[in-house]
Amino acid sequence: MTSREPTTNNDTEILSMLDILYREQSRRVYATLVRLLGDFDLAEEAMQEAFAAAVTQWRTEGIPTNPRSWLVSTARFKAIDTIRRRAKFDKTIEEHGDFLAPGSTEPELFDEDTFKDDLLRLIFTCCHPALSSPAQIALTLRETCGLTTEEIASAFLTSAVTIAQRIVRGKAKIRDARIPYEVPSQADLPERLDSVLSVIYLVFNEGYSASSGAHATRVDLSSKAIHLGEVLLELLPDSEVMGLLALMLLHESRRTARTDQNGDLILLEDQDRSLWNQNQIAKGIELVQRAMASADFGTYTIQAAISAAHANAKSATETDWSQIVALYDLLMQAEPSPVIELNRAVAVAMRDGPQIGLNLIDEILARGELKDYHLIHAAKGELSRRLGKKIDARASYQLALELAKQEPEQRLLQKRLLELNE
Repeated sequence: MTSREPTTNNDTEILSMLDILYREQSRRVYATLVRLLGDFDLAEEAMQEAFAAAVTQWRTEGIPTNPRSWLVSTARFKAIDTIRRRAKFDKTIEEHGDFLAPGSTEPELFDEDTFKDDLLRLIFTCCHPALSSPAQIALTLRETCGLTTEEIASAFLTSAVTIAQRIVRGKAKIRDARIPYEVPSQADLPERLDSVLSVIYLVFNEGYSASSGAHATRVDLSSKAIHLGEVLLELLPDSEVMGLLALMLLHESRRTARTDQNGDLILLEDQDRSLWNQNQIAKGIELVQRAMASADFGTYTIQAAISAAHANAKSATETDWSQIVALYDLLMQAEPSPVIELNRAVAVAMRDGPQIGLNLIDEILARGELKDYHLIHAAKGELSRRLGKKIDARASYQLALELAKQEPEQRLLQKRLLELNE
C-alpha cells in the first residue's frame, strides 16, 4: 500500500494543505494530466474532481506522503471513468478508455523532474507559433496560470465570450494541427523560446502599462507574467529568460512610484525613488549581470541593462545617459525598430539637449513611422515645451491626447496642455 501520514480528521489542516496545493501546484498537476490524457478539458475536469475527492478521502485515509502524485493518479482514474461513461453513448472512444486504464489501482509516483518537464511542455504548447498571438496569450493565462476566462477578459477589457472563443479556437488548432505536446529540440528551441518570451512580455506590458482603460497598471497581469518568468527560469535557465525576468522585475520595482494617490501618472524623472522596490532591483540587477556574462544574451537582456542603469541612479540628474544611449545603439543593431529608435532619441535628448532629440524624432515622423503612436507625439510635445516652442508643443500634445486610450495618460496630456496656457 502507498505510505501515508497518520490518519487525521483535522478538516482545517486538510483544507489548508489543499488550498496551498491548489494555489502553488495545481498547474503542474494539470500539465502532467494533459500529457497523460491528451485533452485539455478532460484534464481540467479530472483535476477538479481529484481535489474534491481529496477533501473526503484524506479525512479518513490520511494525507498521502506524495499529495501531488495522489492527485494525478486519482484524476487519471476519474478521467478513465468519464471516458467509459461517454463510451456508452459513443463507441468510437471506447478504445481510448481501455488504452488509458492502468494495470494497477495503486497511485503512480511522479518525481519533481516529471512535473517540471510537463509544465514546460504545456508552456511551449500554449505559445506555439502556429497559434495567433491573442490565442497564445489567452491559453497561457488560462492553462498555465489558471486564470478564469472572466479574469482574463477583465484584464484585457474584453468580454468573457471573446476570451472563451480564443481559448476554444486555440485548443482546436492544437488538436487539428496535431501540435506536439513537447519541449522543442535544441535546433528549434531558440525560435520557439522567442514565442514564449514574447507572450510573457506582452502579458507583462499590459499589466505594467495598460493599453487602455481607467488604470495605468494592472498588477494582476504583471505579477502573473513575473511568476511565469520565474517558473520558466527554474525550468529552463537560459540567458534570455534571465534577461526578460530581470527586465520585468526592474520595471515592476517602480510601480508604487509611477502613480499618485489619485491614479495619475508620475514621469520617471519626477518619481520618488525611495518608493522603488529595492529587493526587486537587487534581484533584477543580479540577473542582468548573470545574463550579460553569457556569450549569447539578446534583446531582453539589453533592455534590462537599460532599466538597471535607471535603477542605479540615485536621482534623475545622476542618470548615466551616455551608457543608456550606448545600450540603445546596441539594441538597434540587434533589433532595429522605430519604437527603439524613439526611445534612443529621448535618451539622446537627455544627454545632448532637447533640440538634438527633437531632430531625431522629426526624422522618424518624416518617414511616416509611428504617426499613430501617441507616445512619439507626447515626446515631441515634451521636448518642444522644454525648448519654449509652445505652439509646436500644444499641437503635439493635442495629437497625443487624441490617440491615447489610457485615462491616466490622457489626464497627464491634458495637464500639459493646461500648463501651456498659463
